Amino acid sequence: MATNADSLNRIQFDCEPALKEAIAVWRRWLESERRASKHTLDAYLRDLSAFFIFSQNLLGYPAGVEDLRSFSAADFRGFLADRTEAGIARSSINRQMSTLRNFFKFLNQQGILENPALAAVRTPKQKQAVPKALSQQEAVVSLDAIAQLSQGDWHDKRGLSWVAKRDAAVLTLLYGCGLRIGEALSLKRKEAPNTDVMRITGKGNKERMVPVLPLVIAAVNAYLEDCPFDLKQNGPLFVGARGKALDPGVIQRQIRKLRPLLNLPETATPHALRHSFATHLLAGGGDLRTIQELLGHASLSTTQRYTAVDEVKLNAEYKKAHPRA
Repeated sequence: MATNADSLNRIQFDCEPALKEAIAVWRRWLESERRASKHTLDAYLRDLSAFFIFSQNLLGYPAGVEDLRSFSAADFRGFLADRTEAGIARSSINRQMSTLRNFFKFLNQQGILENPALAAVRTPKQKQAVPKALSQQEAVVSLDAIAQLSQGDWHDKRGLSWVAKRDAAVLTLLYGCGLRIGEALSLKRKEAPNTDVMRITGKGNKERMVPVLPLVIAAVNAYLEDCPFDLKQNGPLFVGARGKALDPGVIQRQIRKLRPLLNLPETATPHALRHSFATHLLAGGGDLRTIQELLGHASLSTTQRYTAVDEVKLNAEYKKAHPRA
């Protein structure tokens, strides 16, 4: 399995050796002190790589410590403009700027360099998108269709029927337990659900307890019964066709392929299943604090986005039903 250090070697950084060493120290700090996951670290490093590609194009040579110290607010705004012209989504640009601020703050704390110009750059405020959730009927239909994969003779293009059962188990975990796809794929074999509650380690290495429905246990057991690999207790629960840890992109591609085959709505994505878990709990009378705990949100404001989903639905129903609306 690839380590976090591997990602540092894979991703290109167009800068001087002293800065490359600082990046390595920063990455180790993120991993040990901030408990950043592999996926988060990869995203941060790619963000930083994009900045150093821009800085090399701007300077005409790989940036060094003195170059970063002398960058002006206009230079940093130039990076924003470059990202916009490249067609990068605003949410991604905001994340890249957040990464940049984090890195420069770290350099300052380490006594490597200080540049107050970055603090003067403001990224445009982004309107929080209302999560796209399936309706309860769509969720039931989707899960029924997905469950059929683990009960029937569906094969992928390589003739691997166990892959369908694996996918059904992962997707059932997302809706049945409200897991992030990264959380589901980070489960070890020994953590396979077999009781009515399971412990999940989420973002920031925070633990939470989530309830487990019988259909979740059944889906995971169906996958384990057919999985051709000898899964070690401390190894990954979900593996790919070669027996290695499963990549999130595989599940995302699989559900895109399954949508037309199973007549699922376009909104049926892995993350939509987690959104649906929260929205349907809220519609059923669940309180925000409980849902916050189940989802593993650090802030209640993140969970409150789901109230917007419910309000949008209620408003639509009102306009449809009220004679004066």
